Amino acid sequence: MISNTIDAKMLSKMFLTGAKSLEAKKAWINELNVFPVPDGDTGTNMTLTIMTAANDVASMGRVEMQPLCKLIASGSLRGARGNSGVILSQLLRGFTKVVSDKDVIDIPILASACNKAVETAYKAVMKPKEGTILTVARGIAEKATELCNTTDDMNIFIAELIKQGEAVLAKTPDMLPVLKQAGVVDSGGQGLVEILKGAYHAYLGNEMVFSISDEPMPGITSEKGYEVQAGFEIKYGYCTEFIIMLDKVFNAKNEQDFKNYLESIGDSIVCVADEDYVKVHVHTNDPGLAIQKALTYGALTRMKIDNMREEHQEKLFKMSKGAGGQTKYEEIKEDAGHAGTDAGEPQEGTFKPEDKNSGTEADVSQPAAVRAEASGSDSERKDIGFIVISMGDGLDGIFKGLGVDKIISGGQTMNPSTEDMFRAVNEINADNIFILPNNKNIIMAANQVKYMVEDKKIYVIPTKTVPQGITALINFTFDMSAEENNEVMSKSILDVKTGQVTYAVRDTVINDISIKQGNIMGIGDKDILAVGESVEETALKMIEKMVDDESELISIYYGRDTEEQDAGDFLKKVEEKFPSCETEMHYGGQPIYYYVLSVE
Repeated sequence: MISNTIDAKMLSKMFLTGAKSLEAKKAWINELNVFPVPDGDTGTNMTLTIMTAANDVASMGRVEMQPLCKLIASGSLRGARGNSGVILSQLLRGFTKVVSDKDVIDIPILASACNKAVETAYKAVMKPKEGTILTVARGIAEKATELCNTTDDMNIFIAELIKQGEAVLAKTPDMLPVLKQAGVVDSGGQGLVEILKGAYHAYLGNEMVFSISDEPMPGITSEKGYEVQAGFEIKYGYCTEFIIMLDKVFNAKNEQDFKNYLESIGDSIVCVADEDYVKVHVHTNDPGLAIQKALTYGALTRMKIDNMREEHQEKLFKMSKGAGGQTKYEEIKEDAGHAGTDAGEPQEGTFKPEDKNSGTEADVSQPAAVRAEASGSDSERKDIGFIVISMGDGLDGIFKGLGVDKIISGGQTMNPSTEDMFRAVNEINADNIFILPNNKNIIMAANQVKYMVEDKKIYVIPTKTVPQGITALINFTFDMSAEENNEVMSKSILDVKTGQVTYAVRDTVINDISIKQGNIMGIGDKDILAVGESVEETALKMIEKMVDDESELISIYYGRDTEEQDAGDFLKKVEEKFPSCETEMHYGGQPIYYYVLSVE
């Protein structure tokens, strides 16, 4: 007989089966993304988010409510990717707050947990938008409150919540016109419904077997990307795990102090405390530091250290120059005292276009102002550090040339998680760290890092595109404070218009523009600006809509799938068509997008 309460073991089964249900539908959910670009990633983001927690839960021995809830909350937060992933992690965090101290969950507790989940998720979003996963979650919570005093049958209760979720999901196109025009429901809301369906199947006894996958998830393909391997863990640095057999009091303050220390030397933190032991998991570049600190609380057992760092070889590349002139990046570097070579020789991080595929290792030293700090935890602490999200080896080189400490590969093809950025923060020995997401779907995950770091000040410049990130870095001045630079850099990106040229993966209609599969699209900051059959013609039409009387500079970054000769021919046409603007061409090496360009 089906129970009318849910204990820890059942909740664990429901969570794992919900995760597997989402994983099974992730490709389909990706297809629900409104823009028909070949990078729809809501299903992937939500799957990677929940699987980080699911792998921890699947590894539990004795299942008890409090540690189970901790693993669900901490794992989903560490794995959070993109807006949909962050919101999902917050829903799980709010839910577990209510049930973590309960032996069993009955209908009133479940209703309360649903409402706390929604409250927590809405607080995490600066400007909540209706017609999204938030709306679906709220509809479910409202239904839970309505049913709370009308039934004591858990089976009926959960089934009705799912029906309500599906009903609200079906209405999302009426709330967001862009969904209606594309003929789809909200992808994040669909993902949430799939999780609940899987959980309900487990409750009914139709549990799906959860196993940590040995198959890599599709993800970052850049040479500087993190490889997503078994269990969907993104490997980097040393994965350090051990159990502390406590021989002294380990109260809430001790636990928080220990977590704060771990976060200062690494991240991907899991620290689950019991009366007699503490289970610890941390990614760090110096496992010895974590071990030494842990030994102050007791003896260690079940120690395990894995080296997850990939050795990356950078390709030789060079920012191409106009006829006899410098790019704005080289001028800025010289003005800031960053030039490290004689006049006329390639500067740091710059390469001739013809060297793009030469395979020669690049000498991309950091600029003089940053060069004093070598990578690693033994370096002298400095004032400012930079982290950027990049999506191509050429763009990586440009960011390196502008003084960036850590580059996380990702962007449209794979949104990095909060954990990825958290890890990078703890590998930079600086008081103030700037994170440039360079993608609107990464900003929310980046902002979560602020609340996880106590010994460093985190500034997230809300860059939505790579060109905005480049402009923000160019406007950084070492003579100003971090607060002043934050203001200047954030303001500078407002003057940058970005366009991206890619292909459509399906037929759709957006803003009354009919798009067919295989069409070339020119996508602006807010709308699709041009659609055509030719990459070159579509890109020119897009630029025409971006340039106005105040425009001075057009910067073009050609992608991995664009031939150098084609890029050169395109540059000449841009120069001819827009003679009043200075024009630059750079090798970006980004996937999916033939060209990424900006107008300033």
